[in-house]
Amino acid sequence: MRENSTGGPPKGMSREDLLALPVAVDLETSNRALGLGRSKGYELAKRGAYPCRVLRLGNAYRVVTADLLDLLGLAA
Repeated sequence: MRENSTGGPPKGMSREDLLALPVAVDLETSNRALGLGRSKGYELAKRGAYPCRVLRLGNAYRVVTADLLDLLGLAA
């Protein structure tokens, strides 16, 4: 895992990290990839305004990785 310039935990994800993701990821992983905070990401998902497709599975949110990669310009 990469550290940011202040020596703290990483804010985003590397290209390699993104390309190694499974078919769908939890909202927290997607938020990290997009640089969104936890509260903002969940607020957007709840309102249906998340920047890519979000699936609601029971109480959990899942983001389709292909949509996330496309949004980030990394689609295959």
